[in-house]
Amino acid sequence: MTALRQTREIVAMNLQSIPQRWGASLVIVVGIAGVVAVLVAMLSMSAGLTRTLGTTGRDDRAIVLRAGSNAELSSFLERGLVTLIKQDPAVVRGRDGLPLASGELIVITEVARKGEAGGTNVTLRGVEPNAFELRPEVAIVEGRRFRPGLQELMVGRSAQRQFDGLAVGEVLVFKGAPWTIVGVFASNGDGHESELWADTEAVQNAFDRSGYSSVLVQLDSAASFDGLKARLQDDPQLTVDVERELDYFSAQSESLTFLIRLLTNVITVIMAFGALFGALNTMYSAVSSRTREIGTLRALGFGRLPVIASVMAESLVLAVTGGLVGAVLAYVLFNGYSVSTLSPGSFTQVAFNFAVTPALVVQGLVWALLIGFLGGLMPAVRAARIPVTDALRAT
Repeated sequence: MTALRQTREIVAMNLQSIPQRWGASLVIVVGIAGVVAVLVAMLSMSAGLTRTLGTTGRDDRAIVLRAGSNAELSSFLERGLVTLIKQDPAVVRGRDGLPLASGELIVITEVARKGEAGGTNVTLRGVEPNAFELRPEVAIVEGRRFRPGLQELMVGRSAQRQFDGLAVGEVLVFKGAPWTIVGVFASNGDGHESELWADTEAVQNAFDRSGYSSVLVQLDSAASFDGLKARLQDDPQLTVDVERELDYFSAQSESLTFLIRLLTNVITVIMAFGALFGALNTMYSAVSSRTREIGTLRALGFGRLPVIASVMAESLVLAVTGGLVGAVLAYVLFNGYSVSTLSPGSFTQVAFNFAVTPALVVQGLVWALLIGFLGGLMPAVRAARIPVTDALRAT
């Protein structure tokens, strides 16, 4: 009998006997399922945040901030500078013939989180009337747009889901003045859906601000960005930084997602060690219970390699089973789960959904296979090294 056929026969026989040891085998399945479920669930939070902020904006739009500012909240641009920025030749003209650009102001407001008594910080973005032509992805899903100059609000769909008192017709009080919610907007699930929007001038008057936080401009093409950036940053009248809108919002998630991934890896390694010791114990027990069977097979002419393969196959099958169970649990419990967390760039809440992606499932299964491989390797080698005579005398 060839070595390949020996391997096939002994592996099949060993896998068919797993139900007889199912109680002990559950140690591997449950342990690895826990590792994979935690890994995939925590990384799905990072993936969801990255998807939300990483899809905010476009390559053919640029955001201009004061030089040295790492976020809109810490940026300030005077009115005169905003006018100069809008006149750059790379900025296209809107339907009204004016530059398709929006001077915007970011302030922090407080609203109540659903199910909680206290309030939480939320971004209030003041935008100019052409902000909607500038952002065609923004769509009104309920109510209407705010009217320029009035204390009226639009709320993002994600913010409405996460926070209390944001229904159309509700009134919020900012700086002692009432603001009426007149509409709800969607923006392809991006970061803007966590915000409240109002007219820039109304926000400036209410919060006693004389300038802007940023300017968003529509370029005639994505290729025009480098020229725009060079002209604005080299202009002695301006002290600004220029970024592609998509790059700016993607960068806002990097520090937080790095911390999530770091914490996830630490927790996963700790749990993996526990699952690994469980797998080792289970596989050593399996080898011990099959000692006479292994001796008989060796006496019949089966080589050491088929014996090693049979033990490794059992360990890897149980590991993959545990990995799939963990991945399914993570998907059922967390995929699409809506939460909000503190945005590192603005100290306000950004709402997003957990995203269990195929890449995360594959990553979880790789961890499961690694644990199964390490957990089965030493017991498999031990099984192959048992002397035939000792194995046949085992009870």
